[in-house]
Amino acid sequence: METTSSRIIVFGAGGRVGQAAVAEGRRRGHEVTAAGRADGEVTDPAAVARLAAGHDAAIVAVYDPSARPGVFFPAMARALAEGLSAAGVKRLVSVGLASVLPTESGELLMDTPGYPQEWREFYVGHGAGTEALRAAAPETLDWVVLSPAGDFDHEGEPTGGYAPTPAPARADSRITTADFARALLDEIEVPALHRTHAGVAAV
Repeated sequence: METTSSRIIVFGAGGRVGQAAVAEGRRRGHEVTAAGRADGEVTDPAAVARLAAGHDAAIVAVYDPSARPGVFFPAMARALAEGLSAAGVKRLVSVGLASVLPTESGELLMDTPGYPQEWREFYVGHGAGTEALRAAAPETLDWVVLSPAGDFDHEGEPTGGYAPTPAPARADSRITTADFARALLDEIEVPALHRTHAGVAAV
């Protein structure tokens, strides 16, 4: 399907997911701006607005290992809601975490037996960021949070696609960053999910 070229900014372009999103966007013929921490803080609405000015959509794949997750992710969500709206950006696709998604039983993945708990503060912080985005984003900002249904496969070969979203969370589910980037760009080109967090699984 032929799509219209868009101007897309990728926040967190230096990470694995960000790099894959930049590459996939450019492969599809979009004009992609790669934004890293040196360009401005993503928790600062003014910096977000400055960087996002003139863009149609934004992809966000950012975390700060030095910050408390419960503070950083909600602050980033509020800054994105304000800054992207001020810049006139209409679509936001943010990268989330499978740990806070429901499994087939309805239980959150992070609450299932045997799931690692040493990073629970990180899981909960991610979830709080999504809730902050839900509360702060105006109607003019069409957003979705996508995450692997389980985790990333950094060693495997891309399959070239992914299963229909949303996929239930599964601890053993894996998807390559390249296949995940396809889902990110598909949600930019033809938005199908709105104001929700959805899991993406490999085919």
